[in-house]
Amino acid sequence: MASADEFEQVRNDPDPISRGQRATELIATYQQRSTELARLRREAIEISHRNGLSYTEIAERLGITSGRVTQIRTAAPKAQRAFFGVGPVGVGIPRRFGLEDGRERPFYDANDQATQESLERTLAAYALTSSRFPIDPDCDEVPAGDCIIVCGPKSAPVAGVLLADDPVLAFDRTEEGWSITDEQTSERHFSPYRSPSQQRTDIGYFSRRINRGRVVVHIAGITSVGSLGVAHWLSENLSTVYSPAAEFTSGVVACDFDDDFAVTASRLVAGPYTSRSAL
Repeated sequence: MASADEFEQVRNDPDPISRGQRATELIATYQQRSTELARLRREAIEISHRNGLSYTEIAERLGITSGRVTQIRTAAPKAQRAFFGVGPVGVGIPRRFGLEDGRERPFYDANDQATQESLERTLAAYALTSSRFPIDPDCDEVPAGDCIIVCGPKSAPVAGVLLADDPVLAFDRTEEGWSITDEQTSERHFSPYRSPSQQRTDIGYFSRRINRGRVVVHIAGITSVGSLGVAHWLSENLSTVYSPAAEFTSGVVACDFDDDFAVTASRLVAGPYTSRSAL
């Protein structure tokens, strides 16, 4: 979060290029904080109304007009924006490596890229700015700030680090293949796409946690299209999955897709499981 000291440091930076770059970064930060304050004000108004105050009484206590209260209720960001934090939000996908012309070169899975783009559209719809970062095969740490990690345990150790915090759901690999296990129901969720019939349905996992004042969202599919299915489901169901009291939330999503790997439908098949205490 930007501080008065950071503001003065930008003002006093003797290098004009550095000063311009740092000013741009702080502008983005301040804009995100301003949007979050607008969301918090809307939330405060709605909570006060549920607690028995009329909108006229709320307006009087806030020192604004009833018309302004109406504007705030309709124009300010919705409460579920906070599912992704305050922003800016980093969105990371695995950077893979393969041989090309005898040389090892980096590449990104097409479905991972589609997931990243889908999440960016959802973030933009909630007035959250985003940036991109790669998740390398040896990555085992979550970057600073609010972020979304799109990565399964096969791709980088950071996925295992995040999954270790989930008390209910886990990824498991047996002779039958990868599955997402549910300790609460004892159910194992396998991907129909990985079955002999290769049904156009995949399974994905999501979790959301508050860690040291920032939000970390983790998404992982049995295959990469499963992650895309989670992004599809979240875009349409944030209002049902977001709980301001929850410190940790996780669930399993199934998605159907066509021959071009475009998701046609998604649904929750386990969870959401929530915890009020930080893990």
